[in-house]
Amino acid sequence: MKVGLVIYGSLDILTGGFVYDRKLVDYSREQGASVEIFSLPWRDYAAHLTDNLSCKFLRRLRSSKCDILLEDELNHPSLLITNRILAHSIKYPIISIVHHLRCSELRSEAANRFYRMVEKKYLASTNGLVFNSYTTRDSVEKLGLGPKPYVIAYPGRNSVNPGIDPAFIRKRAEETGPLRLLFVGSLIRRKELHTLLEALSYIPKKEWILRVVGSLETDKAYSAEILDRIRRFELADNVTLLGSMSGEKLEAEYRNCQALAVPSSYEGFGIVYLESMGFGSPPLASTAGAAHEIITDGLNGFLVTPSDARGIAEKIARLTADRKLLIEMGLAALDHFIAHPTWEQSSEKIFNFMKEMVDRTHV
Repeated sequence: MKVGLVIYGSLDILTGGFVYDRKLVDYSREQGASVEIFSLPWRDYAAHLTDNLSCKFLRRLRSSKCDILLEDELNHPSLLITNRILAHSIKYPIISIVHHLRCSELRSEAANRFYRMVEKKYLASTNGLVFNSYTTRDSVEKLGLGPKPYVIAYPGRNSVNPGIDPAFIRKRAEETGPLRLLFVGSLIRRKELHTLLEALSYIPKKEWILRVVGSLETDKAYSAEILDRIRRFELADNVTLLGSMSGEKLEAEYRNCQALAVPSSYEGFGIVYLESMGFGSPPLASTAGAAHEIITDGLNGFLVTPSDARGIAEKIARLTADRKLLIEMGLAALDHFIAHPTWEQSSEKIFNFMKEMVDRTHV
């Protein structure tokens, strides 16, 4: 089977959606499939819409000998019209991998009305859908597309991290000193680092420290706002901005932290929450999006209303005051991680769906 995949930029990008796509590509190749990557350059939304006028890109897709074409839904503005033109000259099915809808993010209703219209038209041009969560599936169904073949496959977990066991979790939680918090994510408004900083300003500084993993270059205006907020709240001694990080360095941050706090206004899944659980650290997330599918509030993590700084402060204060609770939640987090599907299991589910879609085409 020959698979095509349309993405922006490179599969080496570290965000959750690209990890998902990369794991699927790796698994497909292990099964003997060949995979061709069709990459489009990162630009702004309006510029992406003009990709539909690119005859060169259309010719590449037309000339491909793919049995199936996967498209990361993030690319929807570039494929809105392209798919409709393409459909007249190809025989292979087009499958969209939907991590989350742009119109699900927190912004003005007028803007989301426009994005909803564009995404609905794009998704209508596809033959099948891959969802990373039940929440993402439900958000697409609300668009009123009508039935399409689909599969739901959670982002998978890695193997259990060496040395992370109940004894380690208890020992780490009982260590004296301030609660060690970690934020991992792009420094963009949707991740709500600004709200987290406000929340922490309500808690005595001696009770916590925060380490932030994420590039300051993604949204320079927002990064400047974060730096200003750190100054205004006088948090410089408590907050460390580490920049981008991966591999062993990121693993060391997860291993050292006692809790993760990424109160995003919306996540289609939130791989960082699962990663944190794999190190026995309870995650704090928001009630918007799919975090509730892996986090049970008060059991293996915390859920808060989006943008609720006081609510975040209350949850974190509970952990600073009650290390027994921190231990219990850390143990429950690790148990959930161990029970979660592996990347191989999730990729196999998608790969089998792809084969079914190819078989339908050849009937």
